Amino acid sequence: MISYKGMHVLICLIFSFSVWGQTHTEMKKIGSGTYTPLYGSDTSPAYVKSFYLDVYPVTNAQYLSFVKSNANWRKSNVKTIFADKMYLLNWINDTTLTSSMSMQSAVTYVSWYSAKAYCACQGKRLPSMDEWEYAAMASETKPNAQRDSAFNHRIVANYEIPKTYLKKVGSTYKNYWGIYDMHGLVWEWTSDFNSVLLSGESRRDGETSRDLFCAASSVNASNLMDYAAFMRYAFRGSIKANYNIQSLGFRCAKSI
Repeated sequence: MISYKGMHVLICLIFSFSVWGQTHTEMKKIGSGTYTPLYGSDTSPAYVKSFYLDVYPVTNAQYLSFVKSNANWRKSNVKTIFADKMYLLNWINDTTLTSSMSMQSAVTYVSWYSAKAYCACQGKRLPSMDEWEYAAMASETKPNAQRDSAFNHRIVANYEIPKTYLKKVGSTYKNYWGIYDMHGLVWEWTSDFNSVLLSGESRRDGETSRDLFCAASSVNASNLMDYAAFMRYAFRGSIKANYNIQSLGFRCAKSI
């Protein structure tokens, strides 16, 4: 059996340093700074280095270009270890979307493996959880609106709107960094999406999935007002890398 790493290397050798004719996604520089993670035995501010982040989530059109050039990630070929049976469920076949889907909407029903492969073969990567949360805490006018109750309530209200995955990318506000759709469109994969469940250095020690879904979560949380972050961390803690979900997409990042 070909390992994920071996298959990934083979793909990127064949299409090395090529974006396969896809439309380039504009990136913006996210300046360095600190933020306070929601969970962790050490809730002191975490430092995030400067990095680049896609302005928009990856679209159906961009992902279609990817699978056309990469047979391994077509829905008829993908191995279940890398994507469960829900993979690209809203596509009729390998290259055709259902009539309700726009080519300019964010691609969803994609696994962590497929999102990671897409980014890697463009010379990019998935953002880390810290990077994503750091960029997402920016409002339209402030780089850090983490303690802004009105901002957090607006995000929660956006999460309650049904079928936002049908909207075209760019439908929500542009934040301080020039990034669109961090909230109110789709959930997004991060490189270490489930690291909050792990012990050790990866996530400031000690949390378990139990803490995310019971009263213990409020004890360990750094900001009791940030209900939107509660929802994101709980969602991340409930999924696996080969899951494909209707409201889950991704965007890519790049180190500086």
